[in-house]
Order: sequence, then structure tokens, then C-alpha cells
Amino acid sequence: MKELITNKDYEGIKRALTENPSLANEGIPFDEKNTTKAHPLHRICDGVFAHTYTDKEAVEMARIFLAHGANVNGYELTDGQDTPLTAAASLHAEETGILYIENGAAIDHAGCHGGTALHWAAWVGSDKLVERLIREKADIHKRCVAFKGTPLLWAVHGLKYGGAENRRHQVECVRLLLAAGADKTVPNIDGTTPLEFLDETDTELIDLLK
Repeated sequence: MKELITNKDYEGIKRALTENPSLANEGIPFDEKNTTKAHPLHRICDGVFAHTYTDKEAVEMARIFLAHGANVNGYELTDGQDTPLTAAASLHAEETGILYIENGAAIDHAGCHGGTALHWAAWVGSDKLVERLIREKADIHKRCVAFKGTPLLWAVHGLKYGGAENRRHQVECVRLLLAAGADKTVPNIDGTTPLEFLDETDTELIDLLK
């Protein structure tokens, strides 16, 4: 199944799932070196992050898996373990994440670092996914487990410390979160507020957060 996904073989995926429906929920290793298995709906998102295929192509493959019985939440909801939605949010698979929401994904589950899909979408600057999560009443005030940061703080941190490739639409994510009522004064575990991550070059964010 890993090869079928990598090659975007839609018909091959359909045939395999029709012949063996259990494959829709059978774990897939990351690669030959990293044999840790994850749910197919999670592995589809890995390919988006690796630029193996586009987010739209991932959506088409995810639709096939869901139509053949894939559990939109992957396996049991376990604190600290990513669901397909939190994976999509953290791996730049924005449209795929929206598909999972449309199919009933658990919105506020805390995955890696205790961050929800909203935390991760804000961190990577996926403003469309942030907007959809807010519309679905995701908890904008929830603090992650590891750093006690809010989604707003994660958005600022992702822009400043996520590296050049991660600089996307975090400013718009901040605007969306503030418009929804996010508290810009809540600090993280170290007592640092979103504003205190910034320097004099961050004029746009400073205007939003001061």
C-alpha cells in the first residue's frame, strides 16, 4: 500500500481496498529505515510534507480510503498520539485536514506535545485550516501540554522559530485567532507572551499584539 500511495495510484488503491478492506486501517511504515507504523490517513499526509505529491492529490487518496472504511481518527484517541487530523495540520496537508473535519474528525484531540490540530495549523501557518477549525468551534484557549502555549502563541513561535520553509501565513492565523477572541496576554510555561517572541522587525505582528 505504501508504494501505491507514493505513486498516487488511485485505481490501484481502490482495487487493493476492495479486495482487502482491512487495509484501510492497517498501519504503514514510514520507510525501510523507519519501520514505525502509522494509520494510512496519517501516512498520506507525510507525502504532502515530503513534496511527493500535492495536498489536492492527497485529498483524492484520502477520499478513497474513507470511502472504503478508514477511521477518520486513525486508531483510539490516545493523549500525545497524533490523529490523522493533527498529522495533517502539522504536515502542511491543509486541504486534507479540512476533508478529515468534514468526515467527523475529533477537533480538540491533543497529539504530539499535547498540541491540538489548531495549535499545529497555527504553527505551520495554515490559515485556511485555522479558519475552518475556528468555525468548527475548536478550543482557541486550550494550552498545549509540553509548553503550556495557546494556538496564538504557537502561531507566533512557528513564524519566528520554525525556519524559512515554515514561514507561511502565521500572521493571518494570528488575525483569525484574535478575531475569534484569543487572549494575546497568555504566556507559555516560561512566562513568555506571544509579543515577547518578537523583535523590532516584526512590525505587523507587534501592531496586532501590543
